[in-house]
Amino acid sequence: MKVKGLRWFIIGLIFLASVINYIDRSALAVMWGNENLPGSISYDLGLTKTDYGYILNIFMVAYALGQLFSGKLFDKVGTRLGYVISIGVWGLSSFLHSTVRGFLGLAFFRSTLGLSEAGNWPGGVKSNAEWFPIKERAIAQGLFNAGASIGSVIAPPFIALIFVAYGWRTTFMVVGSFGILWIIPWLLINKAGPKKHPWITEEEQQYILDGQSQADRDAKDTDKGLSLKEILSHREAWSIVVGRFFLEPIWWLFVGWMPIYLFDIYGFDVKEVGMFAWVPYVGAAIGSIAGGYVSGQIISKTNSIDKGRKTTILIGGIIMFLGLVATVFFGNTPERFVGIVFVVLFGFQFAIGNVQTLPSDFFNGKNVGSLAGLGGMVGVFSVIIMNFLVPIVAEVSYTPIFVAIAVFVPLGIGSIYYFAKEIKNVE
Repeated sequence: MKVKGLRWFIIGLIFLASVINYIDRSALAVMWGNENLPGSISYDLGLTKTDYGYILNIFMVAYALGQLFSGKLFDKVGTRLGYVISIGVWGLSSFLHSTVRGFLGLAFFRSTLGLSEAGNWPGGVKSNAEWFPIKERAIAQGLFNAGASIGSVIAPPFIALIFVAYGWRTTFMVVGSFGILWIIPWLLINKAGPKKHPWITEEEQQYILDGQSQADRDAKDTDKGLSLKEILSHREAWSIVVGRFFLEPIWWLFVGWMPIYLFDIYGFDVKEVGMFAWVPYVGAAIGSIAGGYVSGQIISKTNSIDKGRKTTILIGGIIMFLGLVATVFFGNTPERFVGIVFVVLFGFQFAIGNVQTLPSDFFNGKNVGSLAGLGGMVGVFSVIIMNFLVPIVAEVSYTPIFVAIAVFVPLGIGSIYYFAKEIKNVE
């Protein structure tokens, strides 16, 4: 049997994994509520906003370590088995949230969720490097990232609906089951890489391989990847590490704290959060695909990876910065705030898909997961610092938080331009 466009089936499954990933991780924030909201997690377990900050950072520390570990894991065992391990553990972890009785149980399963969910990102970057020619990688990454945005769109109303009908414990059982079921089609369809897959047509195989770098074409399964020290000896690798340190907090501020912001500032309940919190992620989904498309078009017309990536990243950065400034001056109603965040997350995803593609632009497949995981880990540690500060600063005002991450935008974009003088394979 031969399947035309097999690479799009592969990215379709990874898109679905990203949707599930964000439904699972969003569930806690949507159902947290506060100690005065009966039926919420906070009320039932007797936990406070400070406890939520600790839980969020426990997840993020595990997520950071999981980025580095899973990047190496995917480079070692491959994307097929790597995804089975990653999504199998996170699906089970999400399901077992339903059993917790207090802070320690919630912290434990949140940590195993973070360790395993992290694998989705270096795994996705590595899979795209294997299955797509260079000019299509940004659109593939955009589709992959759109899964996170669609998951965030679906999560608030979907979770709120199940929560209202059955409570938070049953909700965790339902969303945790999705990842475990996903493994079945993944194993059936993703039998091997494009060089050996029995279903791939000769035309598609040739198209993929001809569009990859010479280093990718020459790579063998028996080749050993570079150490992190060797990867970081290349100046270009630092563009990813430093760039993601400054850019990651922008996304995670809204993922982790927007529901809490709506609870605190506007007195929302879980149902109201479910009605509002999904809207900005529509912007993120559109930005993911648009950024990948624009980058691919520029590369096709100029035959320059450097121009395609940098121009798209710069446009996304400008949109992000203007949106974050607007949150301070114009976001004074829930409708305005949500609308502005729509623009911010559009700009973020417009740029970040191209940032996440950089490891495959610089290195061959044996090193892509490692660098993607390292960049993700450093970015998440930046988020951890932010999560410690948010509950403290928010007691007075959220404004300094929005100002700080607005400043991060030019620092993140500028570091990519500074360290990567030209985006090309460095091997």
